[in-house]
Amino acid sequence: MIVMSVVTALVVLALVTQAGVLAVQRAFPPQGRMIEVDGAVLHLVDIGPRDSGLPVVMLHGASSNLEAMRRPLGDLLARNHRVILIDRPGHGWSTRARRQDSTPEVQARMIDEALGKLGIDRAVFVVHSWSGALGARLALDHPGRVAGLVMLAPVTHPWRGGVGRYNEIIATPVIGPLLAYTITLPLGYFLSEPGARNVFLPQMMPDGFVQDSATPLLLRPREFIANAYDLVTLKEAVAAQVARYGEISAPVTIIAGEPDKTVKTDIHARPFAATVQNAKLIVLPDLGHMVQNAVPELVKTEIETMIGKIVPAQAAAD
Repeated sequence: MIVMSVVTALVVLALVTQAGVLAVQRAFPPQGRMIEVDGAVLHLVDIGPRDSGLPVVMLHGASSNLEAMRRPLGDLLARNHRVILIDRPGHGWSTRARRQDSTPEVQARMIDEALGKLGIDRAVFVVHSWSGALGARLALDHPGRVAGLVMLAPVTHPWRGGVGRYNEIIATPVIGPLLAYTITLPLGYFLSEPGARNVFLPQMMPDGFVQDSATPLLLRPREFIANAYDLVTLKEAVAAQVARYGEISAPVTIIAGEPDKTVKTDIHARPFAATVQNAKLIVLPDLGHMVQNAVPELVKTEIETMIGKIVPAQAAAD
């Protein structure tokens, strides 16, 4: 009787999850175009004037999608610059063929291929959180594509501890998918808003952020699993690339907060800035993890300052 009750409950939850997936996808449809690359189909949104010179490519962190970079920063930049926002492989409306393609190395290769197909030779990359490691990998493996790198509260180095027991469970074969396809979405509806509020601290989360950033897309089983794989494999991935950071030659600007409890500045931003030869570090007091939301005008200014230095230097070199 107990077994039958459990099975029945799981079936009901699975049906609720599938209905929820359909509802979420209707509420947050894709906003851009799809580009097929080796191992993935990437969703990107291309906004702003096409003839504005050096484009800006924006890459979101974990547990999010391109909308987390679009509002307000991406829209702000798009007034004067071409801005390409990309759903990382497995996130938002991007897919990936293998869940194991979770490392910055693999995702950098996919994004580089997509930009090549889009006709983007060089760009300034703006990366947040998890994508700090991805931006660094792009600069290492695809230096010709990276004209400059602006990093917001970036992950760059190994850290003590893990990434949450629930991510480790979700990334576990069999039991992870079982949970993801039954309880994650129903439970996530209640937990997504308080979870997002914690990431913003000590800043207040903007009203309507969860909906404006299409955060509910994360609760879909396939994306929730992909996100877990990204997180549980990240420490080993950054440990493998730390020794190469001195090779990065592109100009780098890092903006981080002192009280950021999600990605600690002393573990990541400071040692990265000390290693990279052409790095500028800005550490702000009372700034949390969501840099692009808290100080978008400052970030915009730093991006435009970088572009203003890159373009004359490139012209002189040519």
